Amino acid sequence: MDARDADFTHMQGQYLAFIHAYLKINRRAPAEADLQRYFRVSPPTVHNMIKTLTEKGLIERKAGVARSISLRIDGHKLPQLDDR
Repeated sequence: MDARDADFTHMQGQYLAFIHAYLKINRRAPAEADLQRYFRVSPPTVHNMIKTLTEKGLIERKAGVARSISLRIDGHKLPQLDDR
């Protein structure tokens, strides 16, 4: 799936790109608090996005396990992370 044809919105793509970059740099998944700080949004906003990405099959996570987000889409198919 090409990012231009992907079944995700621009903002969903940004979350996926952030998760991909965070995993690459830190060798562990981001916490929801990391996403909240980067995107400057509320905890419920991040939580809802994580739920949406999980429901769409774009990420996977283990309930009750911290930092367990993993991508289910090839990182090469993600958009570039916008400058914040």
